[in-house]
Parts: sequence; structure tokens; C-alpha cells
Amino acid sequence: MRYSPEALNAFVETVATGSFSAAARRLRKSQSTISTAIAHFEADLGFALFDRSARQPVLTSQGKQVLGYVQSILAASARLDELAVSLTAQTEARLAFVLSDTLHPDVLEDLMIQFDKRFPHTEFECLIGEDEDVVDLVQKERAQIGLIEARESYPTDIGVVRLPLQTRMAIYVAQAHPLVSQNVVERDELQGWRELRLNTYLEREPTLTAGPVWSAPNYLLLLSMAVQGFGWCELPVALVEEFSAAKTLTQLNVSGWPRSIAIDLLWNKRTPPGVAGSWLREFLQEKH
Repeated sequence: MRYSPEALNAFVETVATGSFSAAARRLRKSQSTISTAIAHFEADLGFALFDRSARQPVLTSQGKQVLGYVQSILAASARLDELAVSLTAQTEARLAFVLSDTLHPDVLEDLMIQFDKRFPHTEFECLIGEDEDVVDLVQKERAQIGLIEARESYPTDIGVVRLPLQTRMAIYVAQAHPLVSQNVVERDELQGWRELRLNTYLEREPTLTAGPVWSAPNYLLLLSMAVQGFGWCELPVALVEEFSAAKTLTQLNVSGWPRSIAIDLLWNKRTPPGVAGSWLREFLQEKH
């Protein structure tokens, strides 16, 4: 291909994120690498893709026309990679799967039983991660498949499919917490009490908070902190039920809660899943 995949990815990611620096963070590269790749792409094309006179790069009229073609090229390249893996019928010797605590434990148990029957000689590793940590592990090829609470966009090197599965989330406190005495709790009232919040290992933009916060990188740790009475917390209902924490936690009656969240399945387009990974992906897509 005349144009490098790195340049095409850098271009699409810059458009998606709105800046060279944000694209660099998403693709785990330096800003100079992204800027240079796009500059070489523009030199190959013979015209500018971005107007750089403003604070943030803005697509030129030519850039707008090129964007659709580049997206189509990247999509076709990803499909070709997946076809190549499928045709070679290679079963992985090892498969790492990073999943969120939001996945219902019954689904995970069924998955492992079926996986053991079909791929008894494939080493299977389960990792726990949430949000940015899941994307990072898949990008770095530490995991081949990832599950994450659905979001609007992902880096260009990440393949994604929305699963039919949904998870219910609710707000909990320990039974001795003062908020338990209220029949209805307003969202604003929660800000006066300590929040137990999810916070990934990977750096992200700091979130402004109106009240005191303790944090942990996964929901299981947050559940333990909530049981000990350290504050209120958003938790997967199934996780609370699995660990019988419902006996020690109380679900607060807060407007808009409980709520359902969608789940996305991720993989790395550069290294598509093999036979075992493809089976796992199809298994989860069929679960309702």
C-alpha cells in the first residue's frame, strides 16, 4: 500500500479526538510521531488535510473528502486480517481475556465450561480490568479479547462489537450508613457523603468531584470498601448478589437507579483473535 497504515490511523484518530496530542495518547505514541506521520501523508497526497492556524487542527475541505476513503481502507484492512486468521485456522496456544466485573458471573461460568470442552489444550487466562485499563491491555496485546462498559468511541486499532448482554448497576451503602434511614435519596444529597469510585491504573483526565472520594481499580475492591461502611458506591447488582453482599449492603432508592449499561467486546485489529478467540467472541454475541 502506498500510504502507511500508521499514517492512516494517525489521521483518523486526530479527526476523532480533535488534536494531535489526544490522538497520540490514544495510540500510545508521541505527539511528534503523530504529527510527522500526518505531515508525510499530506506530502504524499500533495495537499493539506488540516488547517493548523487555529488552536486545534481543523479538517480542510480536501481532508473531509479524504476521511471517508481512509476509514474504508482501514475497515477493509481489518476484515482482510480477520479473514487471513480464519483461513489459516490457527488455534491459539494461549488466550488472555480481560473482563469487567460487570459481566454476570453465570455467563462467565458457562463460558469457561464450554471453552474447556472445545479447547482443552489452550491456556486460558482471565484478567480483571475496567474502562481505560481494558483498552490499554488489548492495545498492548496483553489480552486478546476484552469486555468493557460501552462507550461512544475507541482508538482506530481497536475492533468493537456491542453485545446483547446488559448489566444492572445500583447505588449501595452499608446497612449502618445514615442514608439507609431515608426512603428516597436525592442525587445531590450523595455529594455530602464519601463516594467510593472506580479509578483505573491508566492515567486519564481527572474528574471534578463535589464530595470526598476513595477509589479502587475494580468493582470487587469497591464492594469490599462499601461493606466496611466507608461510603456509597455504584456497583453491579449481580456482583453484590454473587458475594451475598446484599445481606450487608442496602440498595439506595435514588432517582434514575438502578440503571442498565451496555457491554462492548474489544479486540486488537492488528492481531485479530484466532480460532479460540473467535469462538469466545461468537459465544458472547449469542448470549442474551
